[in-house]
Amino acid sequence: MKLNFVFGGVIMVALGIFVGKKIYQPDSDMVDKTKTESLSDDTPMLDNEAISPKDDVDSVASFSLKDYELETINLFEKSAPSVCFITTLSMRRNYWTRDVTEIPSGTGSGFIWDTEGHIVTNYHVIKDAQKFTVTLADQSNWVAELVGIEPNKDLAVLKINAEGKKLNPIKVGSSTKLKVGQSVFAIGNPFGLDQTLTTGIISALGREITSVSGRPIKDVIQTDAAINPGNSGGPLLDSHGRLIGVNTMIYSPSGASAGIGFSIPVSEVKWVVPDLIKYGEVRKPLLGITPLNDEYAQQWNIHGVLVLGIIKDSPAEKAGLQATMRDAHGHIIMGDIIRMLDNDEINNLDDLFDFLEKKSPGDKIKVSYIRDGKELSSDIVLASSVSSKE
Repeated sequence: MKLNFVFGGVIMVALGIFVGKKIYQPDSDMVDKTKTESLSDDTPMLDNEAISPKDDVDSVASFSLKDYELETINLFEKSAPSVCFITTLSMRRNYWTRDVTEIPSGTGSGFIWDTEGHIVTNYHVIKDAQKFTVTLADQSNWVAELVGIEPNKDLAVLKINAEGKKLNPIKVGSSTKLKVGQSVFAIGNPFGLDQTLTTGIISALGREITSVSGRPIKDVIQTDAAINPGNSGGPLLDSHGRLIGVNTMIYSPSGASAGIGFSIPVSEVKWVVPDLIKYGEVRKPLLGITPLNDEYAQQWNIHGVLVLGIIKDSPAEKAGLQATMRDAHGHIIMGDIIRMLDNDEINNLDDLFDFLEKKSPGDKIKVSYIRDGKELSSDIVLASSVSSKE
């Protein structure tokens, strides 16, 4: 009897354990469903085994950089060595002791133009300064000398004596066929923070700004890439890392980037810088016209260079060329369209600039143009851009 009671108790305990386990152990289907519902698509599904090194590598690989990110990184790494930081100093004499001391007067950006050590920047960056220091991408500092200035284009050239040092000249592109909406990249030293990259697009073309001298700079590039104080003189690059403009100013009530920045087109840079290096000033042969930008010429299906305006007392005015104007009703009357210079066909501004680059002030050339559907020509003696500024 006692033995039967003990045996029965053991059976009851065993039954209780089995039933309890069944009650508190959820159904496997329910567990799988709960796991699935509680985890997002981005949560890795883990089993009871530890994560292996291979799983960790695969996890890192899933966060690899996109192609466009790699392209931007590559552009920056190749272009940054061509960009430099410019510090300017001014001399100040103490009123009481008459001692002369150097004080910082400003900072800006610039870029390496050639292997001879020429540095291009804005004129307003170095204006009124007596001493210039250029800091290259490797953080080496160099005392620079002023080579030449062109206030009318807000451009200046410095030179560092970096013999034996490998310099990385910037790749020079073109600004005559730019499109609104294309990607651009600005590298500079905003607020003294060197080697800063900002990106954006060309938001407008054909803008006009006023230079330090008060003269207008035409066909300026407008961009929404962040440009701040200290970016002045730095390069604006296209998606291939080629120079298309020099960042020169921003439009902002606060003085910081508000999404509108302006860059001097590289066509002006290529026109000005060689003369600044050679003469210290611009000495270009002057035809005396203001041409229509290629972008608008293409829209109007114009083959050649349309004369928008004519400079007073210039060779073009003396030869009788006509500018574009409006009649009393506001209708546009097209000016002359230049098609040939001597024996060279002129299809766009690049052709015009390339022709004039081979000429000198005083050269006599034949200009062939279209007026009211008729082919006309005139002989013109090129003037000097130096005399036009006087």
